Amino acid sequence: MPTLDELSLGDVENVRLLLRGDSVIDWHRLSFSDHADVDRFLRLNEFDPESDDEMSRLEDLRLDAVEYLARVYNLQIPDEVAEEVAARDLFLMASRTGPHQRPACVVLKVMHIIHHIAGRSALLSVSVSDDAIFREIELKVLKVVEELRAAGAPISEFEWSRKPRDSQITKLMAKRSTLAANIYDKLRFRLIVPNASDLVPTLSTLMRQLVPFNYVVPGESVNQLVDLERGFETNANLRSLARQMQRDWKAGTRLPFNEFSGPEYRIINFVADLPLRLERMMPPHEILPDMSHVVFVLTEFQVADRVTAHQNEEGACSHEAYKARQHERVRLRLLRGEDDPLPPD
Repeated sequence: MPTLDELSLGDVENVRLLLRGDSVIDWHRLSFSDHADVDRFLRLNEFDPESDDEMSRLEDLRLDAVEYLARVYNLQIPDEVAEEVAARDLFLMASRTGPHQRPACVVLKVMHIIHHIAGRSALLSVSVSDDAIFREIELKVLKVVEELRAAGAPISEFEWSRKPRDSQITKLMAKRSTLAANIYDKLRFRLIVPNASDLVPTLSTLMRQLVPFNYVVPGESVNQLVDLERGFETNANLRSLARQMQRDWKAGTRLPFNEFSGPEYRIINFVADLPLRLERMMPPHEILPDMSHVVFVLTEFQVADRVTAHQNEEGACSHEAYKARQHERVRLRLLRGEDDPLPPD
């Protein structure tokens, strides 16, 4: 676990993206320092940099992205970016000032989207149950958390849950605009740390070891516990790193709000589309689909310090009070008379 003083520029940017619910597509540059940094990120995304097949898949993604940019936008990518360097080196190009920084960043953004679409398609093309998918994600997260605890990470409590079918029905019935909406919390992990000062280092470690920053779901983050901007000002290292950021972060972005939560309920909540190697779930002799060896599973994380977590379980903030408000909304929607007003949002 890094201390605040040990956070790199990449760590700061990753945590900031997570807490704000921003999109990596809006980034202007990356922060990889060397090939070891790139390889760690590739492994986090379930690409093995030692595998010729998987590096060839990365090259195919680059070719597909370059062709898309030429076909749709008539955008000619410089040869150095389009083909002359290894696709793996684009991450370093996109992190360094120079003539190829911007086109490398553009190509990587398109590669990211193409790979995500392919992973979604691959999951639909195989016969794998939700139970098998969730079990593999649970094992993946549990392995990382156990390793962190063994290394001395300050994790006081850790638990996970799957949303029951009745709760899924209730959630969709309660929200007026979610007839066919995604339910992001079918699988939820909850981590409690001892102190508020442990929150940022814990989030940074999760993004180093488990959650790729590029698959944090934009617009689905809630941060009611960390004032990262104030942290920049009170920590000399973070302040100097923050001044290096070449971004136009959108101020005043409206964060998602759950109207059924209690008035004093406070949490860090984010959703990630965690990558998972498809081979972990496939029967031994079944052939993997050609489009991708990686699939994605929407997973919700909640993080809080111990004092806040205790307060969240009291009175109007408790889970029982939350469910009561939600059920009352559903009753009003289902049983109201023809002339009764709609329940308020």
